Amino acid sequence: RITCVKRVFWHVAMIGRGCKLDLKLISALIERWRPETHTFHIPCGECPITLEDMQLQLGLLMDGYVVTGSAQSTDWGAVCYKLLGAISDRINGGRIKMGWLRDTFQELDDDSTELERIRYARAYVLEMIRGYLMPDLSRNLVHLRWLLKLVDFKVAGEFSWGSTMLSKLYQEMCGATVPNKAKIGGYLSLLQSWARYRFLFLRPRVKHSASYVGIPTSLEDIQLLLDQQSKEQFQWTSYKDPTIRVVILDEFFQNPNIWPVKVPMVTYAIMEMHQSDRVLRQFEFRQRIPVSLEELDDEHKTDL
Repeated sequence: RITCVKRVFWHVAMIGRGCKLDLKLISALIERWRPETHTFHIPCGECPITLEDMQLQLGLLMDGYVVTGSAQSTDWGAVCYKLLGAISDRINGGRIKMGWLRDTFQELDDDSTELERIRYARAYVLEMIRGYLMPDLSRNLVHLRWLLKLVDFKVAGEFSWGSTMLSKLYQEMCGATVPNKAKIGGYLSLLQSWARYRFLFLRPRVKHSASYVGIPTSLEDIQLLLDQQSKEQFQWTSYKDPTIRVVILDEFFQNPNIWPVKVPMVTYAIMEMHQSDRVLRQFEFRQRIPVSLEELDDEHKTDL
């Protein structure tokens, strides 16, 4: 059973480690994000992070079950004890402290039972979800509703975790466009790597084994490069690059038909549109004039 959940999260857990975020690059990208279209606006057109990026960069399932359901519980303490074998001394609205999770599940003994290993795996995935896959501004708290999706690891492996993470990142980027908003959540390592896949002038060049060169260091320089070079040096189909293609497992290319689907992505109370019809060039199709936008104003403003 643990193998099922390892298959889903192991790859993304490994590639997310040790990634240093370039906050100025992220700020420059958010300036160009349009909440009404869920795309970045640059001189060559519109471009977003899509389901294709989630699968080919992170290896996450796209066409599984939606991660949603009731987030209400009469006794979150009972849920916590049943699935983790321990109860946090402070459960606030279904949320527990990340510190308690780390302190309670530090490491397994060599003689641990299968039940203990299952509980440890649940705690690890729970920490990973809130720690860096889908963080929000309350980074020290995690909601136990995610634990409800880890009751059966075989079932957990059939959820569309890729669209789940993407909808959360969309929501956080939309919220960050508000004037004077100083913080942003979501899987920012993906946002940064997406930019370096797509914009040739943002890719670091290795000078020697210990350093990288060529990336602008000031916000103004990054803004200027995005304005001046995006049209000539934006990679619409970066995964066709042989140097990139060679490091992606063939199994991630098994079902590409799901990538260009225009569909609302639902995760609990989150609903964000995957506006793939506006960026057909990313999927090697001819771009047609986009139809009028879907009206999701009420759903877009919903939170827990």
